[in-house]
Order: sequence, then C-alpha cells, then structure tokens
Amino acid sequence: MYLAHLRVENFRVFGCAAQSEGETNASLELSFTAGTNVLVGENDSGKTAIIDAIRLCLQTAATDYYRVSQDDFHVEMGARAETFTIVCGFTDLSVEEQAVFLELLTHDAGGPAWLYVSFKAQRMDPVRNRISVTTRTGPDGNGPALDGAARELLRATYLRPLRDAEAELRSGRGSRLSQILAGYPAMKDQGVDAYDPEGDEPPSTLVEILRRAEHDIRDNHAVSVVSEDINSAYLQRFAIGSDVLRAKISVATDATLARALERLELNLFAESDHWTRRGLGYNNALFMAAELLLLGKSELAPLLLIEEPEAHLHPQLQTRIMDLLRDKAQGPQEGDRAPVQVILTTHSPNLASSTPVDCLTLVVRGRTFPLRHGVTQLATEDYAFLTRFLDVTKANMFFARGLAMVEGDAEALFLPALAAALGMPFNEHGVSVVNVGHTGLFRYSRVFQRSGEQIPIPVACVRDRDLVPAGTSEKMRGGLRCWAEMTEQDIEEHITGLCSEDGGPVKTFVSTWWTLEYDLAATSWTMARLMHRAVKLAQVAKTAWPDTVKTQQVITRADKVIDRWLHQNVSLQQAALTIYRPLKLNQASKSITAQFAAHLLASTPVAKSDVPPYLVDAFQHLCGEAAR
Repeated sequence: MYLAHLRVENFRVFGCAAQSEGETNASLELSFTAGTNVLVGENDSGKTAIIDAIRLCLQTAATDYYRVSQDDFHVEMGARAETFTIVCGFTDLSVEEQAVFLELLTHDAGGPAWLYVSFKAQRMDPVRNRISVTTRTGPDGNGPALDGAARELLRATYLRPLRDAEAELRSGRGSRLSQILAGYPAMKDQGVDAYDPEGDEPPSTLVEILRRAEHDIRDNHAVSVVSEDINSAYLQRFAIGSDVLRAKISVATDATLARALERLELNLFAESDHWTRRGLGYNNALFMAAELLLLGKSELAPLLLIEEPEAHLHPQLQTRIMDLLRDKAQGPQEGDRAPVQVILTTHSPNLASSTPVDCLTLVVRGRTFPLRHGVTQLATEDYAFLTRFLDVTKANMFFARGLAMVEGDAEALFLPALAAALGMPFNEHGVSVVNVGHTGLFRYSRVFQRSGEQIPIPVACVRDRDLVPAGTSEKMRGGLRCWAEMTEQDIEEHITGLCSEDGGPVKTFVSTWWTLEYDLAATSWTMARLMHRAVKLAQVAKTAWPDTVKTQQVITRADKVIDRWLHQNVSLQQAALTIYRPLKLNQASKSITAQFAAHLLASTPVAKSDVPPYLVDAFQHLCGEAAR
C-alpha cells in the first residue's frame, strides 16, 4: 500500500473546495505515485504546506510533535477559516494489509479498497489558541477513529529542512538514534536479560552487557572504597536509633534496552578508524542513511518525507543521494522488506535535473501540476528526450516565474541585459532564460502545456525567422529562402509553422526578418551602432582579448563607419547586412559579440522603439502588465 491521494482544505495557502480554474485560494487535490515524488517550485509556493499536511494527518516516527496553531488556518479576504481538513488516501492494499485495517477500509463498488485517514482541526478559542483536533477514517471523516495500533503502522519518517544531523545521532535520553535502533528487527532480542553474575556464561545481549558493566563497576576497588568511606565515616553517624543508612554507587540508569540504546551514538570514521569531526554535509548523509536503515525494514507503507535533501550537500553528493532514494523507491533493496515511497521538496536544479520528469510535481502559488504521463502535452519520446538532455542549467525552469526559451548562447547572454536596459529586468520579475539549442525547443515548452488547468508561468519561445533579405549573397544565404521571393501567404505559412506549438502559457515570438543580430541592427541606428561596435570587438577578440585602450580604438573606428553610412544615406537594412556578415561567415563569434553588446548596453540609452518589436512583446509577456 502507498499514499496515493492527498486532499487539503483551508490549510495555510490552500483554500476551500472547488473554485474556478485559475483562481487562487483553491483547495488541494494531489495524487502521488508509489515511487519517488519530487515537489519543485519557488519559495512560499506551498511545498512545505503539503509535507506538513501529511505530517499532521499521519504523524511521524520521531518524537517531535506538530502543534496546530492559528496560523495554520487559511486566510481569505481578511477572514480566517474556522476549520481545516486533511485527508490521506492509501490504496493498492495487499490481502494481509486489508486484514490489518479491515474495519477502517472504504470499498468502492467494483473498485479497490482504500484506507482514508481524515484529520480535522477546529478553532475553539482564538484568544487562548485553543484548537480541537480529531483523526478518523473514511473519505469524509465519518468512519471509525484511528486507534493507536493503526496509527503506529502509518507513521511517516520525516527529515526537516534545517536538521542538525550531528545532534540527531548523538547519545542521550530519547535520542533519535535510539528510536531508530529500537525499531530495527535485529534489536528485537537485545532486551533479554538472563545474566547471572555468579555464572560462567558471558553476556550476549545489550541488556546483559549493561548488567555486567553495572556489576563490574560496583565491584571496582575504588568504587567500593568510596562507598565504604561514605557509609562508615558519615552515614553511620547520621543514623538515629535503629535506623540504618547505607549507600551504594552504581550506574545512573536502569538496565533496560532503551537505556542501553540511548548510550549509543553514530559517527563517521576515517580509514584510520580514529574519530574526527566531519562536515555538515557528510553528517547529513549519515543521518539519512540511519533513517533509511529503519524505513527499509518496515513491512507496511514505508513513507519518507524529506524537505530539501540537498541541504549542506555538494552537487555530486546530491545526485548520489537522489540515486539512492530512487533505487529504494523502485523496489526492495537487499535486506529491505518493501519499497519506500519518497515525497520530497527541493530548490535544487541538480536534484530536479537528475529526476525523471514524470516524477516531478510543479507547485505554483498554492496549486500543483504533476508532470507525469497523460496530464501534460509531452509525448512519450519527449519524456525520454528530457530525461537524457535536461541538465542543471535547464532545470532552472522549474523554479522561475517566467521563462524565456532561446535557441543559442547569444540570446541567453544578451536578452537579460536588453530587458534590464528597457526597464524590465528579468531578476526583478523572476524570469529565467533557458538555452535549449537549435533542437528540442518545443520539447521543453510542452512541459508547461496541459489539457486542463494551465500552469500560470508565462513562457516566451524566442525564434529566428530565418528568411534572408534581398541582396544577400548565396554564400550568406546558406540555403535559406529570401522573403522578397515569397508571397505573403508563403511568409504567413512559414511563421505559422514556427508558432505551431503555441497554447496555454506558451507563446512564440519570431524575429521580424532574419536572426537576432540582423534584426537588432536593422531596427534602429542606435542598435546598429551598438551591434557594429560589438561585432568589431568580437573580431579583434578572436586573436587577442582587447584591453581598455584597444577597446576604445575599435569603438572609435566602428563609430566612424556608422557616421559615414548616415552621411551617405545608407539604408538600415543594407547597414545591417554588412554588420551581420562577419557573424554569418564565422569571422566573429556570436556569443562573444553578445557579451560585448551586453556590456556596451550599460552606456547606451535605449528606448523600446529602438528594439525589434518581437523582443519587446516577449519581455512584456514575461514580465506582465507592470512592464507595459
């Protein structure tokens, strides 16, 4: 069995039931798979609220207690909800599991049996923070109460985001390590106490070893001398009448398995076997290993909740941890009894890129969007493509408020600088630029397209029209068509083909004429001057990177050319063709040109009228009404 469904109403960011599509403050209806479930999204989108909802409903294996507060009740239009409800639904129960929860199950007509756990909290006295909570079974909470034995079987293992792994693994009363060890099957018989101080049999269990230690401590000569001194020199003199006062020195705790386990701690050792303090990252990994050790031995619904497993871990170790979690979720490993269901949250592009796309759920402003098969516009081959080619830089798209998808390094370098120059800085609007190269553009954009409710993240696909102007030489054309040789219908069909995947939040913005660089130069003399400077600097940089003096010399010569063209009434299109020629003929690098152009923008006043309209439209699509 596994946690298959979660319903949340009026808890924190999640509001009341059924609201219209696209409206905020809606309730949560989220399905999980039996394997790995990774929740991705920006801060304060609702990921932690999902984990905490499960914690409240099922409780956790650790001794930490989650106390419901007034802040947990959803606020809408200035009014705080009076109640909130959380329902966890388990399915795929085996015959044995159905027998364990027989009286608590819900049977659909002709369908599988479900185990629903319903948690309800109600505000009783807001001033004194009095809150009534109940946990029952059934989809509406109308079934029998969840008794102690059933609750113990359903407890989840939870790893908090800001965890002190070293403290969790230290010895001490009620330590987490002692709880983990107490639940491990091999410890089952370690509480047996058959130790006989007078016998010849050596102790074999932890309790017997503890009893032996106590016996040896009491019989220690130094301890005996101290005890006798206390009794004879002091306590004997305190006695009144027939009262006898005697004392003994012994181990402070009782000889039970719990006390024995509380004296143990878990540390990392180097190859020399000498203890040395290790960093937070490796201690964090050790703590995860200890929790997984116990969880893998669970016979019933092992559920692991992790917030930000990347904490304190470098990227390579993050990937190793994720591989282990995925292996544990796919099936029982050696020594395990059942596969572990994993539900985790992350802000790490490393973890997101190392996770199959169909295991991801995008959380945006209190709404969830699973990316599994059947709910997105991605085809089967798209999932295979993304699993192979979705790297760390591209996985940044799962945490953005807006997404500019471009086809080259030049766009990725230059567009953020241009948007900032126009008063629409990407950073302020949470916009990320993802360079997907010349292939697979729509494989990535289809991640954000769905058949039902659309993901509220604007996606701008910036593309070259790739139609050359009249007068372009055959060498520069490179087999491309010339718009002067095409009818209006041909051009319209060409553009329609470039925008064929538009829909939902995805919109394609096509250059006005040819490529980014050509269009920039052909739109205004301001941009033509800037691009001519950048291209000339890139040509020089092909031999040696220009210093400050050389840079100024190149800029001065480039400006003289632009001034001469203006004096000679050279058309912008003709000037743009000349400016673009070195880039097309590989005499200068497009990415280096973009780098110089981005730098030059800092000292070049630019208006929206100076920039190709398709770029302005793309920026406004990404940055919203405030940018218009």
